[in-house]
Amino acid sequence: MPLPKIATPTYELVLPSTGKTIKYRPFLVKEEKILILALESEDTKQITNAIKTTLKSCISTRGVKVEDLPTFDIEFVFLNIRGKSVGESIDVLVTCPDDNETQVEHKIYIDEIKVQKSEEHTPDIKLDPTLTLRMKYPSLTQFVENNFNPSTDDTLDASMGIIASCIDVVYNEDESWAAADCTKKELNEWLETLNTSQFKEIEKFFETMPKLSHTIKVYNPNTKVESDVVLEGLASFFG
Repeated sequence: MPLPKIATPTYELVLPSTGKTIKYRPFLVKEEKILILALESEDTKQITNAIKTTLKSCISTRGVKVEDLPTFDIEFVFLNIRGKSVGESIDVLVTCPDDNETQVEHKIYIDEIKVQKSEEHTPDIKLDPTLTLRMKYPSLTQFVENNFNPSTDDTLDASMGIIASCIDVVYNEDESWAAADCTKKELNEWLETLNTSQFKEIEKFFETMPKLSHTIKVYNPNTKVESDVVLEGLASFFG
């Protein structure tokens, strides 16, 4: 006689990008093992595949394409699935900012962590009186690289590559030019034709992009000073 099946609880979560409610379940042991092995490998491709597979398995709402979700949606969903799977709180080790030396432990409850949005943020950037550039959010691969396997390459070329990958379309009242129809080289060359002011507006898109963020108060036992510390990005909450 086969062993009885164990019922898995289902939870609901609102996607920050659209306000759409999705249903999901916690990790199973087999999925957690895949994630742990991928993270230990420090291989971006393995980590990407593991996160993609896990999110697809855990999200039960039809029509949700993990590859198309903005990075902040992925962070938020992944964090909440993790919370329902291994615990509602996370213990993180924080460096006190007043002396930038003393480290203290702090407990954070996952349901308190939200995606913060800036009123200044917009995906549409006016390049001149006629042309507008529409940006899209970084891909799942870029999300993994930023959170789990950060690159040591901080050159302008690397930054330009990220920006180029996030171009969606350039348009005016009569025409549109899709980035999907261009090569990486063409996109990079086009970016190099922008002036400093236009490029700063593109940088502002990334600076003001919605992000997983949580402010905590930490007390330094050595200096007796209490400070605010802002944690941003999924990697900050893996203590």
